[in-house]
Amino acid sequence: MDWILVLAGLGIGIIVGLTGMGGGALMTPMLVIFFGIPPLAAVSSDLVVSAIMKPVGGLVHIRRRTVHWSLVGWLCLGSVPCAFAGVLLLRALGDGEGLQHGIKVALGVALLLAAAGLVFRTYTRMAEHAARRRAVAAGADPASVAAPPEAPLRARPLPTVLIGAVGGLIVGMTSVGSGSLIIIALLMLYPLLRPAFLVGTDLVQAVPLVTAAAIGHLLFGDFRLDLTASLLLGAVPGAWIGAQFSSRAPGGLVRRALTLVLLASALKLLGMPDIPLLVILVGLVVGGSLGWMATRRRHGLPALARTELREPQQQAEQPAEPVKIGGGP
Repeated sequence: MDWILVLAGLGIGIIVGLTGMGGGALMTPMLVIFFGIPPLAAVSSDLVVSAIMKPVGGLVHIRRRTVHWSLVGWLCLGSVPCAFAGVLLLRALGDGEGLQHGIKVALGVALLLAAAGLVFRTYTRMAEHAARRRAVAAGADPASVAAPPEAPLRARPLPTVLIGAVGGLIVGMTSVGSGSLIIIALLMLYPLLRPAFLVGTDLVQAVPLVTAAAIGHLLFGDFRLDLTASLLLGAVPGAWIGAQFSSRAPGGLVRRALTLVLLASALKLLGMPDIPLLVILVGLVVGGSLGWMATRRRHGLPALARTELREPQQQAEQPAEPVKIGGGP
């Protein structure tokens, strides 16, 4: 048992418990960059951890009835076979140094997409909050603005299956995307889907997706029991601890830090030297903060967020998101 790995899993579990994001997107690059684990072994172990953890979050949302089952079915139709196919594609590419390098590059690209998705999701939430404030200022009922009646949602089978297929292939090859990428694609395809249903649907569809990918890696990947056991020993209590503080944590600040970590991990995996990487990160912290404050002002919000209204559905969503491990900003 590697107790350093246990502590690393604990830290990632706490982050996931606080934000509901970043399990696979943090765990796999952490194993590769800081512990020197071969990329294929890191992906295999992370997916097995996810397959054990994700059903917990899915059950929470099933019990709360915040799952759009039609979307789950169409997503799984594409994601489950493609997740297994992603593992077979890795096996077909061989098992030498070239394969390990290819996984690192694919993982770096997936992390860049995940970071971009987090920025997009944060922006849409800010824009929605600004729209609610303007509606209240114009005389609308705050209760009706914060919790609009749920409109019937019709599934769009073909694009939903395609989202599942692309997401499943990426998850099977990199372990990233079951939460961070697919949830962003769902948000773009179904903008009227309420946040709690968005998260619940994503979590439930991720269970068979990650399970298929994990089975593929158990059969054809580089699964290591000692590595996976150490990660689980830390991640499970970490996610529980993070969940206890999720309602009081500065979620916006944690999400921005998570985005920066994803970006740094991606650039490192893609081979960027340390000094240019540090310069880029400092520039993003300064320039991104100034740009974000300017964007908030353009939407009629104060440059620095203080206390923002929370929708009832977001409050219901908060306890359920934290158990999401292995997929996701």
